[in-house]
Amino acid sequence: MCGIVGYIGTQDCGPILLNGLRRLEYRGYDSAGIAIHNGASIQRLRAEGKLDRLQERFYSTPIKGTTGIGHTRWATHGKPTERNAHPHQVGDIVIVHNGIVENYMELRQKLISQGHTFSSDTDTETIAHLIVQARTEENSLQEAVAEAVKQVRGSYALVVMELSNPDELVATRHASPLVLGIGENEMFAASDVPAIMSHTRNVVFLEDHDIVTLSRDGVIYKNILGETVERKIKRILWDPVSAEKQGYRHFMLKEIHEQPAKIVDTLRGRISLEAGKVVFSEVKLTSEFIKNIDRIVIIACGTSYHAGLIGRYAIEELARIPVSVELGSEFRYRKPIMGSRTLAIAVSQSGETADTLASILEAKRLGAKTLAICNVMESSIPRACDATIYTHAGPEIGVASTKAFTTQLSVFYLFSLWLTQITETISFSRRLELLQELRRVPGLIETALEAESSIYEIARKYAHATSFLFLGRGIEFPAALEGALKLKEISYIHAEGYPAGELKHGPIALVDEHTPVVCLLPRDRNFEKTLSNMQEVHARGGIIIALTSKTDEHVRESANDVLLLPELEDIFMPILISVQLQLLAYAVADIKGTDIDQPRNLAKSVTVE
Repeated sequence: MCGIVGYIGTQDCGPILLNGLRRLEYRGYDSAGIAIHNGASIQRLRAEGKLDRLQERFYSTPIKGTTGIGHTRWATHGKPTERNAHPHQVGDIVIVHNGIVENYMELRQKLISQGHTFSSDTDTETIAHLIVQARTEENSLQEAVAEAVKQVRGSYALVVMELSNPDELVATRHASPLVLGIGENEMFAASDVPAIMSHTRNVVFLEDHDIVTLSRDGVIYKNILGETVERKIKRILWDPVSAEKQGYRHFMLKEIHEQPAKIVDTLRGRISLEAGKVVFSEVKLTSEFIKNIDRIVIIACGTSYHAGLIGRYAIEELARIPVSVELGSEFRYRKPIMGSRTLAIAVSQSGETADTLASILEAKRLGAKTLAICNVMESSIPRACDATIYTHAGPEIGVASTKAFTTQLSVFYLFSLWLTQITETISFSRRLELLQELRRVPGLIETALEAESSIYEIARKYAHATSFLFLGRGIEFPAALEGALKLKEISYIHAEGYPAGELKHGPIALVDEHTPVVCLLPRDRNFEKTLSNMQEVHARGGIIIALTSKTDEHVRESANDVLLLPELEDIFMPILISVQLQLLAYAVADIKGTDIDQPRNLAKSVTVE
């Protein structure tokens, strides 16, 4: 969601703040602003809409200074107006905030009764008032921030600047990400690493309730109780160039084409064909625990939820362990039945998804063992779990997830096969066969991507449609859900995914000559059944786009358009199908001219409810 950038050093910080915010655009936003301390005063500049508007204002009347904070806001409380844009200033205190103050109305009413006047509709401004109230001669800025956030219920990442204190920034977090960048005679704070990577690769990932003071000389680390804490500096290894478009029109298209290489990275070092097994040294789950598991619960949101649904098919088919898949936003408000024989798996690209984080903490409280499948190292969900399997997808900038999804699937396949080494539910020879097939996937994705020009031809025919249906059976049903999600996320066309067998139970009423129906029918054990469903659509005059892995005269007779997929083991086909559905969604959106990398109303990482 919102993006934060803070800087204190010796350089003119305006361009640094704007560049950092630019690199956080993928998180989603509807207004932006910066505040810069010039040593004598603090000047703010805010603008509704895209960052370009703020940047135009800045360069027409530049603000000079070597200490500053910046923010891109995704509206929660208060409309996306300049009045509600961050940074917010109350008296001498200027703040930027990511998160939600759940008790802000209670705090606001109390502050108003004490004589405070509000200039915005945001929950954030209440925090600024609380800091002003707590800032005294006895309380330092760091201590005042601590006193303020003790009164806050909800989530926050804050960077605070003070008029009378130009040589310090104070930063703190709880349930929202915040990372520090350690430079020479300069310090950075940001919501995510890409914002600061062009300046330093030495970073510190703050823990919940850390309250730190940044100066040109270094960082003082304390917790909310005022106790000194230690935090380790991490070295970011991935190249900042990987967060650039590299000649592609959009980040999403670049990330679609990166999938073969990223799946290689996911598999690297984890498959031993000589031993016929998966190597997961990072998964500290004992054989005794695995043998006694009564079930696995996968918790996720959005695209990661669809990855979890496919993971369920793989785990149950191969390891024969019961699996349920839960939406984090629903699970956290239920009274789930879990215990010491339950394995809870949290799936999140960012590792900061608020609902998934809250749910995995609840699972842990109930006694379950916890495992994270995540892309971002040192993020909140991995730190909360007993073990983590990283996907190694690299930074994903496009809001609509592509490579994060297929690397999550790759991890689920590896994990399923790892489980079979303990459950002994498949033979050694079968496991070796599947591992060999899994290693073929990156090369077959390259083949699937060769259909891009054909997919564009199909997209041109149907980009005018107002609704799409996606049908799949078995393990392809979640792929249908994901294909529909991709299309509606970036093209704004209504789309729904259904199990093909449910067609006659309602969705067939939507079939007409204006609604394209995307049928997923690789030559697997469900092929004939799905083909029958496709023919039902054809009989009613529906438009059919078929994805199949082998030419078939019956498919050609019924479908208006056919996309051929490379042949692969049935269980791995969702990866190849998803790649072509990503391209279809991208092509339709490109033809329609939508904002593909930053779709309206969406944020990359949903760090608040």
